[in-house]
Amino acid sequence: MRKALRGVLSLAVLIGTVSATGASAGAATAAEPAAKQSSGFTTSSSESSGEDIKDRILAIPGMSLIEEKPYPGYRFFVLGYTQPVDHKNPSKGTFQQRVTLLHKDTNRPTVFFTSGYNVSTNPSRSEPTQIIDGNQVSLEYRFFTPSRPAPADWSKLDIWQAASDQHRVFKALKKIYSKKWLSTGGSKGGMTATYFERFYPKDMDGVVAYVAPNDVVDREDSAYDRFFAGVGTEECRDRLSGVQREALVRREPLEKKFEAFVAENGLTFDTVGTLDKAYEAVVLDYVWAFWQYSLLADCEAIPADAPNATDQEIWDSVDGISGFAAFADQGLNTYTPYYYQAGTQLGSPDIEQPWLGDLSRYGYQPPRNFVPRSIAMKFQPSVMRDVDRWVRNNARQMMYVYGENDPWGAEPFHLGKGARDSHVYTVPGGNHGSKVSGLVADEKAEATAAILRWAGVAPAAVEADPAKARPLAKFDARLDVRDAELQRDRGTLRP
Repeated sequence: MRKALRGVLSLAVLIGTVSATGASAGAATAAEPAAKQSSGFTTSSSESSGEDIKDRILAIPGMSLIEEKPYPGYRFFVLGYTQPVDHKNPSKGTFQQRVTLLHKDTNRPTVFFTSGYNVSTNPSRSEPTQIIDGNQVSLEYRFFTPSRPAPADWSKLDIWQAASDQHRVFKALKKIYSKKWLSTGGSKGGMTATYFERFYPKDMDGVVAYVAPNDVVDREDSAYDRFFAGVGTEECRDRLSGVQREALVRREPLEKKFEAFVAENGLTFDTVGTLDKAYEAVVLDYVWAFWQYSLLADCEAIPADAPNATDQEIWDSVDGISGFAAFADQGLNTYTPYYYQAGTQLGSPDIEQPWLGDLSRYGYQPPRNFVPRSIAMKFQPSVMRDVDRWVRNNARQMMYVYGENDPWGAEPFHLGKGARDSHVYTVPGGNHGSKVSGLVADEKAEATAAILRWAGVAPAAVEADPAKARPLAKFDARLDVRDAELQRDRGTLRP
C-alpha cells in the first residue's frame, strides 16, 4: 500500500449533508438523564455533583493533559498517555502517546477512532460517533511523531503492539465510560480497527471499518490490474492513461520543471535516491490517485487529448492529483511508519499499467524505497493471512464499507461461514471516502440500525423497523467535515 491516501483509510473521509446548524450537539435518547450546563460545557449527572470529568480522566495513572479546547455541547481534551515501548516486556521503557477525547456524557456510548496515522488535535466526529450521539476517543498510531519512542526500536512497530496500545487505553477509560464501545477508522484506520478486534475481541461491542484494504498475499496483486482494466468508463481510463504516458514521454522537459520546483521548495531525495525515481513514482501513482480521491464526473477535468496538451497542462494534472512533492524526503518523513509497516506486515500493491509500455524505468517501487536504509525491514507473509482467516471465521458485529471505484477495495475483507451479525457494503460509484451515508437507501438504513443496536442506543422504533434508522446527532458542519480526513493524507500511495 503506498500512495494515494493523502489516511486513513483511513481511513479516513466521511460523506454527509451539511445542515444549517453550525454547532449542534445532537439529540440524546429519551432514557438518558438531561445534560446539565457548567461553565458552558455539557456535563453528565455524575459530574454535576462536583466531580469534573477532567479530574476523573487525569486521575488515570499515566494520563496527562496537553490542552483543552472548548466546543459547544462537548469537552475536548488533548492528552498524553504513558505506554510501554514493548507490551511483551514493559520494563524496556515507555513513550508518550497522544490521545484525544471528545466528551459528551459518561452515560453515552463511546467510539474508539484511529486513522492509523497521526491524531488530529481539533474536535471532530467520525460517522459512527454522529450516528450514536456518543463520546469519541481518538488515538495516535505508535511511531507517528510525536508518539514515537526515543530511541526508536522499529521492531516494536507492528500490528499487535499497536492493538495493545488501544487495549490499554480502552481498559483505562472503560472505568469512566462504562457504556458500550465501538471501534472505527477509515483505510489504514479500518485496518487498525480490524487488527484490534482480532487480538482483543472482547473489548469492543462492534467494529465499523471503512475502505480497509486486505492484502492477504503480498505477491499476488492481479486483483488491482483487473480493477484498473474496468473501473469507470473507457473514455475516462483513456484520458488518464494518456496524461500518464505523456508525463513519461516528456520526462526531460518536465523534469526540468521539477528541478526548479525542487529548488524553490528546498526538497531533497536522500531516501528514494534520485529526482528521476521520485518523478516517476509520482507519475506512476497518477491513475491510482485519481480513482482513490476522485469521482467519475471528475474525468471532465482531465485533458482529453494529452499528446496535444501543453507541458504545463500535463504538469498541472499530475501535480493536482499525485503531488510532485510526495516522494521527496519532506513528503516521505511523516509517513515512514506507514511504509515500514507496508514493507514488513501490511503488504503493498504492485500494478502492471501495461499502457505505459517501456516508458517506465523503475516500475511500481516497493515500500523499501521509501524508508531510510538505516531502518532494517523484513517482510512477514503470515501476518495478514492470520488476520484474514480470523475475520472470515470469527467476525462478530463487524461492518466493512467499501467504494465501488476505490482501488483499495480491489482486495477487501470477506466474511466466511463463521461470521455472525457482520456485513460488507459497497457504495455505488464511491471512492476512498465512502461511508454509510453514501449507501443505497435500504442498506444505509440497515447499516445505521446495526450501529445503533451494537452501541445499545437503537430506539424502539428502529428495533421494530430498521428502515427508520437515522443518526441520533444532527450533522455539524464543523465537527463532521469528513473530506478533510481524505485530503490530509494526499501525497503518496497510502491507504
